[in-house]
Amino acid sequence: MRLHLRLFAGIVLLLAAGASAAGELVVVVSAHNASPALRPDQVAAIFLGQSARFPDGAEAHALDQPVGSALREQFYQRVSGKTEAMLKAYWSKMVFTGRGQPPRDAPDSIAVRKAVADNPALIGYIDRDALDASVRPVLLLH
Repeated sequence: MRLHLRLFAGIVLLLAAGASAAGELVVVVSAHNASPALRPDQVAAIFLGQSARFPDGAEAHALDQPVGSALREQFYQRVSGKTEAMLKAYWSKMVFTGRGQPPRDAPDSIAVRKAVADNPALIGYIDRDALDASVRPVLLLH
């Protein structure tokens, strides 16, 4: 019986460790971008089209993950509290009233990282495992 309990406890710990590591998102800018660390509300303002500038005044353009991806859902839930359905309604209204266009999206974290690394005006979010020296993290989302 003790062996079963230890085995069960070990499996639970492994699953919990894997779930927490898989859920870490990093908001990144180019390594050549001098923008300081950002707060979630500042990141949300850029991604929701409410701001086109980094806090230091430099131009900012958001780059999204694909619609329906788990990273995208996690990101928007964490920085803005919006679900995918809420985002769709938000952008429909913004586009219809002429107040904005949603960010363009890239196919995955690697594509986001490469595009952001090449353009200091871009900001994106990636899985922490895709992070390298070509980009600089400005916000970690657990």
